[in-house]
Amino acid sequence: MNFTTLCYIEKENQYLMLHRVSKKKDGNKDKWIGVGGHFEEGESPEDCLLREVREETGLELVNYQFRGIVTFISDKWEDEYMCLYTADKYIGEIGACDEGELVWVEKDKIKDLNIWEGDKIFLRLLAENELFFSLKLEYQGENLINAILNGKEYN
Repeated sequence: MNFTTLCYIEKENQYLMLHRVSKKKDGNKDKWIGVGGHFEEGESPEDCLLREVREETGLELVNYQFRGIVTFISDKWEDEYMCLYTADKYIGEIGACDEGELVWVEKDKIKDLNIWEGDKIFLRLLAENELFFSLKLEYQGENLINAILNGKEYN
C-alpha cells in the first residue's frame, strides 16, 4: 500500500497544475495533476505535503486545508491512500520542477486537460466546497470502473 499527498494550490481562480512529462517510468506520464508525492519514513500527512510542495515548486505553504482521503485500487499499480489538500496562501517563487512543467490553469479549463477520470470527481467536490470526503476510485488500466463517495456509489 502506498501513502501519498496531493495538493491543489489556488491563485485567482486557478490551480497550479503539474504536467507530468519528465520521468520515463511514471504512472502519471503525460497527465496533469496537482503537486505532491509519497510519504517518507516518519512523516505525517502534513510533513509530506509541505516537503513535496517545497521540493516540486519551491513554495512554502502558509495556509492549507485537508480536504479528503482518496483510495485508489488498480489492477496495474499498487493500491494507494492519498491525502488531498488545497492551499491558498504561500510564500516564495515557483522554481523548476524535475517531474514536469508547472502551469497555472483556470479551474474551469482543467477538465479539458489530460487528467484521470477520478480526478474529475474530486476536483468537482473541491469546487462544490465539500468539507471532507472519502472517495474510493477503482481502475482497470487507465479506465475508471467504480467510484464510491462516503460509502455510497457515485454516479
